[in-house]
Amino acid sequence: MNRSLAALGLDDVAAERPLVYPGRPATQPSLLAQDELLPLDVRPARLGAWQAEQGGTLDDVLMAHGQTPVGRRHPVIAVGSNASPGQVRHKLLRLGLPVFVPMVPVRVEGIGVGCSGHISPAGYVAATPVVAPGTTTTLVVTWLDGRQLKAVDDTEFPDYRRAVLPGEEFAMTMPSGERLSGAYIYFSAHGTLAPVGGRPLPGGGDQAAILAGLLGRSPRLHELLGPDPESWVERAGGDTGTRARGTTLFGEEGWVLPPDDFVPYLDESDTLRRYDDLPPLPGSLPSGSGTG
Repeated sequence: MNRSLAALGLDDVAAERPLVYPGRPATQPSLLAQDELLPLDVRPARLGAWQAEQGGTLDDVLMAHGQTPVGRRHPVIAVGSNASPGQVRHKLLRLGLPVFVPMVPVRVEGIGVGCSGHISPAGYVAATPVVAPGTTTTLVVTWLDGRQLKAVDDTEFPDYRRAVLPGEEFAMTMPSGERLSGAYIYFSAHGTLAPVGGRPLPGGGDQAAILAGLLGRSPRLHELLGPDPESWVERAGGDTGTRARGTTLFGEEGWVLPPDDFVPYLDESDTLRRYDDLPPLPGSLPSGSGTG
């Protein structure tokens, strides 16, 4: 089977086509390897011991290509386009970095997806996590090596900040049954859009529908960016001042909730946490079930 991103329909890049944001996510455990998405066979073990399509374990495949094994990588929860193989490949290639990234859908409790209180440089309204007790969301976790994580940090700053989500408070369950004891997550420094009754506007879905809804709620936004989603991304993506004015209007309309819920989890350590530094929560994997 052709496993190229183009053949799988996963090659959209939101940075180049804003209305496809956030792009199609990885829907099964996979290894993004250059321009291919290779399936992983889930085992009751840590991720590095899962079987890869080419034969051998995921760690075997990574090291055969001269890449960092899983245990020395950093688990990062994606709530927006970083869950999209096409966007991840675009980001890494643009920075001259190797495109080898394990991507695994993980069930996360207590976290939902909202809309950031700003307009991105490409013109779309990006996603941001929101604390949502009682909610269970499937989100893609990417395992990034040190250079890749630094690169993603640079693309997210200053609009996003990196936090460590603790597994004891937010259950994160892998397809293998492993419960992660922690993972990184980026949250918007601009807060979350909540234009209706103070509840966060759902994010991560149809970008055109989100923009059309915002245009319909604010005559001032409609005048600045309307009349439709196509004009929004063209005007906002083409002019820094227009983006800044649109972001200011979100606040003037009273739509923005501050990102206070994530502040306690800010990652302010000088030492990056690796998968090996984050053992599974007790009882979530059989003993002797493999390393990261």
